[in-house]
Amino acid sequence: MDVKVTDNRDEVFSKSKEALTPEIVAFIEDCTQKQHPNSHLINVLHKVQGHFGYLGKEQLDAVAQLLQVPTAKVTGVATFYHFFRLEPRGRFVINICLGTACYVKGAERVCERLCDELGIHVGETTPDGMFSLEGTRCVGTCGLAPVVLVNDTVFGEVTPDQIPALIESHIKKAQAMEKESVV
Repeated sequence: MDVKVTDNRDEVFSKSKEALTPEIVAFIEDCTQKQHPNSHLINVLHKVQGHFGYLGKEQLDAVAQLLQVPTAKVTGVATFYHFFRLEPRGRFVINICLGTACYVKGAERVCERLCDELGIHVGETTPDGMFSLEGTRCVGTCGLAPVVLVNDTVFGEVTPDQIPALIESHIKKAQAMEKESVV
């Protein structure tokens, strides 16, 4: 009588470890040795997103397997908290401040122009992966309203008419960076 082995635990754990970095795997293994390993889920997700830039399905499944937490719980936590992203962000993340001072000084029109020029809505990334557009409530530079941040660079007193040049300058910056990396 042939007995078919259906236990593929070692294979699943191996694939899960391959989906993450050795440092993240070591962190998870350390967490599993502590009391209440499930309570470290958010910290693990922060580490994963910090490395990959977002939480992909493969990484979420790997975390679930290695922490021995149901995938539904891992996905639930990742989708509940605003900080976590399930999609990759663009090379340039554009944040438009929609706080009171910026809003009063025309941030809504700047945001509309950004959406028109990029062909996306707030919370989306351009199909080429170049730009992500996000809204934020206040960046603490109200005297420069309306404010747009591109990655960590602040642009103040932005008007809708300045948006095409702002986007074009970042496209040129990306092209220059690509040329440097080829050489």
